[in-house]
This record gives sequence, C-alpha cells and structure tokens, in this order.
Amino acid sequence: MKPERRRGLQAFLLLAAATAFFAATARADEVELLARLAPDLERSAIAEALSAMACAKTKGIGTDAGRLAIIDYTRSSREKRFWVFDLQHNALLFEEHVAHGKQSGFDVPTEFSNKTGSYQSSLGLFLTDTTYQGANGYSLQLQGLNGPLNARALERRIVMHGAPYVDPDAAARMGRLGRSLGCPAVRKEVAAPMIDAIKQGQFLYIYGPGSAVAKNCDTVALASHADGTSPQAHTHH
Repeated sequence: MKPERRRGLQAFLLLAAATAFFAATARADEVELLARLAPDLERSAIAEALSAMACAKTKGIGTDAGRLAIIDYTRSSREKRFWVFDLQHNALLFEEHVAHGKQSGFDVPTEFSNKTGSYQSSLGLFLTDTTYQGANGYSLQLQGLNGPLNARALERRIVMHGAPYVDPDAAARMGRLGRSLGCPAVRKEVAAPMIDAIKQGQFLYIYGPGSAVAKNCDTVALASHADGTSPQAHTHH
C-alpha cells in the first residue's frame, strides 16, 4: 500500500474510533441522566431503549421524536414500571403502573410473543401512531419496529389504553395487577394525558427477557398496516 493511502486509511480509522468513543460517551451520559430522573428503572433498560431509538432514527424513523416511554416488565405488576421521559427538557413526565398480557405470567411476566391470539405482551421498540376512540375508550396505536419481537403489533391490535383492572389497590390484595390480552394498559385516570404525551411519532420501549436484540439496528424496520384498514375498524383489548 502506498504511504499516502496508508496515512489516509489510518486517519479514517482514527476518526471512526473517535466518533464511536464520543457517541458511546454521550449515550452513557444520557443513560445516567435518565437514571437520575427514574432511579427505580434499570440502567440496562434505559441503555437498550436509547440504543434502539438511535437505530430507528438513523433509518429515518421517528427522527423528530423528543419523548421516550419505557416499560420494565422485569418488575412486579404491583410496582410502577412505566416511565415517560421528555428528552428535550430532561424531565420525567409519568411514572405509572401498567398491565401485561394474561398469558405472559402472573405478577412478573416471563413469556412474550409476537403471535396473534397469544394474549402475551411483546417486547422491543415501538413507534407511536394515531389515537382513536374504541371499545376501551381513548387508545393509541403502536407500530412494532423489531421484526420477530413485535412486528405484528398492528395486526394483533396491540394498543395503549386505560382499563379499570389496572388498579394498584386491588393488585395489593390479589398479588398481581389485572391483566390485558397483550396491550400495555394503564389506569383510566391517566390514560388520556399519557397517550397525548407520546402520540404520533414518539417512541415506546418494552424491556424484558430477550429484549436486548432490539438494539441491533438490523432488526429495526417500519411496518405498514397489515390489512390497510383504519384503526377505528378494529376491536382492541
């Protein structure tokens, strides 16, 4: 290799290494910032969510998103495990209870699926879509971005909505929160403001056993509506 080409290659490699170093440093700083805002949220969940979100944005998905919601399904359903962050203002907007699918487990979910009719929760990165009034009231469509983890979210009618069974007092008596058919349901009292905070092009990340593959950029893609129908035509759970 000619000396000038060798020097050019060395300069390129040094620049790439420096870029990767500064990106990793910035990501670590952002993880620590969100961890201070939400000390009960696992740092690994934050790191996965930020990495998956960065992958999506490099592919032109959710490029204007300034809010990130994270659900930690490694925690008990009797605990608050749903956080919503305003990344532009470094603020925590919500810390709430959230249900999981009734076939995912009792108190702490252990089984997850992307299959229609499984009644299990899905993991990974979602882009929030439009809102509508359905059987469960004001609801928010979610587009799964991680192939085998959650790409059938629209087809499965997996949406965010309020539900009376998301009752922390009842959960304390029963040993678990009420469960959904796979949707991340929240308390009816907070559903509308939470949905409004993250609707239309923001990110939701659901963390749990096996979710780490979501931070692999190769898995990130934006799926379209499977049947071309409007969300109002569907019954959601």
